[in-house]
Amino acid sequence: MFYHDNKLQYTVKVDKPNPAFANMLQQAIGGIEGEIRVCMQYLFQAWGFRGDVKYRDMLMETGTEEIAHIEMLATAVALNLEGAPQSLQEEMAKDKVIGAVMGGMNPRHVLSAGMSAMPVDSNGVPFNGSWVVGSGNIAADMYANVMAESTGRLLATRLWEATDDKGMKDMLAFLIARDTMHQNQWLAVLEELGGLEGVHPIPNSFPQAMENQEANYTFMSTRLDCKPETDGRWTHGKSLDGKGMFKYELGRPQGQEPELAAPAPKGHAQKEQMMGSGAKGLFNRVKKNL
Repeated sequence: MFYHDNKLQYTVKVDKPNPAFANMLQQAIGGIEGEIRVCMQYLFQAWGFRGDVKYRDMLMETGTEEIAHIEMLATAVALNLEGAPQSLQEEMAKDKVIGAVMGGMNPRHVLSAGMSAMPVDSNGVPFNGSWVVGSGNIAADMYANVMAESTGRLLATRLWEATDDKGMKDMLAFLIARDTMHQNQWLAVLEELGGLEGVHPIPNSFPQAMENQEANYTFMSTRLDCKPETDGRWTHGKSLDGKGMFKYELGRPQGQEPELAAPAPKGHAQKEQMMGSGAKGLFNRVKKNL
């Protein structure tokens, strides 16, 4: 069950409406780095969580907070659009709509949403639910959450740089700060679960004795001409999970050359394909039966 308050989580003020910036803010709502993504990600992780209830509660708390961030950004979009054309018919007569569109305004803010935000990115592409990660493995999900907050914070800092509006900078500074907290929050969960040595390799519930012991800590280079520039911490010394030793080797093929069966007759490949190596006899049989 969810509750709401009529007041925003933080003040949203626009000193000078800017329809082009409203369109840029759409990325922070419905883009892959946006608030809908993290909101859905944390809530779906919570709704399917199995384990210590404190982690479920934390995910629910943060996912619900992200709804507030969507509301803040939607309000910011609407306030920035207050300087946009109110009537297409009137503005077209003044040739200002075309100018507004060319200046970066999203015409769908007028045509489809009546001067409001939409669940789309800055290119007008609808939010994509496939971006939401909820694996059922708490460690894997925490890393996905750190990435989501990192790219979200990166986007917010770029938006901060893109505006001179004091109100928008203030709102974005708050959102940037929350991203800082959430990055540290997910990292704190990983530390509490045991840190690098405790949670890795993910999933730590699979017995490592069952994996290939010659490949599990080996950096395999695909450059055969020389030792690559990628020689670094990951090529020597103790592994970060403390369970192996890194080593470097030139990658060499260990498998066979692939040899696939002839095309299925009813798949209707070309005759030339069916005449290929290993397929000539099949083609002749198929031809005989036609």
